[in-house]
Amino acid sequence: MGKTTPENNTSTKNQFGTFTGVFTPSILTILGVIMFMRAPFVIGEAGVFGALLILVVAKTITVLTSFSISAISTNMNVRGGGAYYLISRVLGPAFGGSIGLALFFAIALSVPFYILGFTEALCISYPSLNEHFLQITITTAIIFFVVSYIGAGWALKVQLFILLSLIFSIVVFLGGALELFSFDTLRTNWQSEYTTMDANIKYSFWIVFAIYFPAVTGIGAGLNMSGDLKEPALSIPRGTLWAVLVGFAVYLLQTIICGGAFARADLINTPYDILKDNALFGLTFVVAGGVFSATLSSALGSYLGAPRVLQAVSRDPIMMFLKPFAKGSDKGDEPRRALIFTLFITIGVLVWAGNESGGASLNAVASIITMFFLYTYGMINLAAFIEAIGKNPSFRPKFKFFHWIVALLGAVGCIGVSFLINPLAATIAILILIALYWYIRAGHLSHAFGDARRGFVYSKLRNNLLWLNSTEEDSRNWRPTILILSNDSESREILLTYSDWLESGRGLVILTQVLIGKFAELAPRIPIAEKKIKELFKEKDICAFPMVAVSENLETGTEMILQTASIGSIKPNLVVLRWLSEEEDVGKFINQLQMAKTLGMGLVLINANELPTPAEKAKKRIDLWWRGQKNGDIMIILAWLLVQNDGWENTTIRVLRIVDNDAGKSPAAKALSELISSARVQANVEVIVSTDAFSQILKKVSSDADCVFMGFNPPKTEGAYAWKMLYSSFINNMPPTILVNSAGSEDMFA
Repeated sequence: MGKTTPENNTSTKNQFGTFTGVFTPSILTILGVIMFMRAPFVIGEAGVFGALLILVVAKTITVLTSFSISAISTNMNVRGGGAYYLISRVLGPAFGGSIGLALFFAIALSVPFYILGFTEALCISYPSLNEHFLQITITTAIIFFVVSYIGAGWALKVQLFILLSLIFSIVVFLGGALELFSFDTLRTNWQSEYTTMDANIKYSFWIVFAIYFPAVTGIGAGLNMSGDLKEPALSIPRGTLWAVLVGFAVYLLQTIICGGAFARADLINTPYDILKDNALFGLTFVVAGGVFSATLSSALGSYLGAPRVLQAVSRDPIMMFLKPFAKGSDKGDEPRRALIFTLFITIGVLVWAGNESGGASLNAVASIITMFFLYTYGMINLAAFIEAIGKNPSFRPKFKFFHWIVALLGAVGCIGVSFLINPLAATIAILILIALYWYIRAGHLSHAFGDARRGFVYSKLRNNLLWLNSTEEDSRNWRPTILILSNDSESREILLTYSDWLESGRGLVILTQVLIGKFAELAPRIPIAEKKIKELFKEKDICAFPMVAVSENLETGTEMILQTASIGSIKPNLVVLRWLSEEEDVGKFINQLQMAKTLGMGLVLINANELPTPAEKAKKRIDLWWRGQKNGDIMIILAWLLVQNDGWENTTIRVLRIVDNDAGKSPAAKALSELISSARVQANVEVIVSTDAFSQILKKVSSDADCVFMGFNPPKTEGAYAWKMLYSSFINNMPPTILVNSAGSEDMFA
């Protein structure tokens, strides 16, 4: 988990219940401006049947997301931050941080937009207030800031009052519409009759769907209060699902009653006026009050939610420049610093908007805000999907009405809807989220919060390893799986770097170490040794695996590693060692080689005192000495892999062969060229005519190469010393030399 700040330890948190903390902010956001201003319009365009279908599709996405929220929130101890907390603890800090920061700005920017909506409705009802538009918006922003600054308790009490006003308003306009209801009007309005938009483009099902969809996206309002709930695991599922259910019921009644009460033209042209002018008992001011309540409650909910998201992101060690916003008040742990920042954003947008709330730029920002909410819901569904499909034993949600298919459908639905609403805004939102993700990742993040991605990867890896175990290996699928035997810290870096080059992102590298001593004494040091090896990987930017064993002597430990090293059915096929020094026991060295050969592994012996640097010279040359195809196949493959790495791009591979007379030169060159061509490797062939000793030819021809490949065969034990002396005469005072012995499973023609 992330570090806990001192403010967390000393402050007293709020303890809100399901109704006050989750249901009320959620339902007030769901039953918003769309219900008054656009829902009748949607009924008129799409018809009653089309509007019901839109409602069902939109609510299905919301219900699926609510199920995912319920599953995750009943499977963990939910803290502050709402959607950010859920996503970061499942998908990791990079995903969570990018969504959390984007979500904060989306909610924070929602505050001025809701205030602008309220002021517009107010000025429509009272035209004399038009000249005071900007003053009204700023005054409203400051009043609601003060309410929120006092504390969430006061703000939620105000929301309860707004909820009562909203309920009264809904009863009044639905009651008035019900008095006018007739089945003939309902039948007339049943089918769609889309009208023409600007530029002679007609409304369509999906265009109208995009207009209506924001009506169902309020489930995050209650989730954002997660840190202020007495029992988040209980309140979040209940409050969210009840808000979705009640919202569906209200919109369902509105669609049917209004569809049977008003003429299509009135539904399309005067959607708000028909609700207000036909209010029950002539209570038009109550309907107007409902619009005010809907906009103001959403603004207040955003004032509560945005600072809490920023506070939660700031309390995790992922973006240290946000640390000042982590502090909460002594009473209630109120995020007052984040709230002040939200006020500055609100005032800035209101001043920018000036005396009118329209404008293409504001509409574009509003679209991007909607996208961030959709992608937040999509990420929640993705998080739940990964938790479920990963089959982590720790995923045991108390909420039982959940399946991974539900989460997958929810994620796909959110992404699909975002592009149906506005492809450009959806693309911009994705690019912003990707930029935030990589920014956080670039900070060398070390905190993972025990996220569920490991479980997901483990599950897929398990299945793939079992599949690999049931299939036979073929030379076409040969990949270098390298086991480095090294107990020498000085040579380890060189062996690791060359092994990484020879693997070239196509296989695996395992670096081993034997701790010499008694197991009972040294076993606690195994994790420490593994950590040091991982630090070396990180320092050299190399992807590899550590393997540490304890043994009373190096030989026994090496034997143990050679026999047991594997990742499921993936076993090492190449053993890498450094060429033995003068002090080393050649007999023990040969025993290691013989054991690896007995276990079916190829051998790579590296003689290099330092690593070549790209600054030495731009072009490099690899000399590969061909003495037959037995070891030639693996040498060609490894040389080709070597030149795939950065710093080796401008490298020429030269394949060299010796013949003892001129008559054999041309046939040897032709045969070797055909082999190289069939191997699909770019290399130059050079045949040398000479009867001199090989060591003399080698030093004369390859002393200026950057790397030399040669084949070898491990000797019998009794010939070990002579073998060492022979090959030492070859490689002493030479460039980095790689001696290779094939296991026979490689095929350069595959």
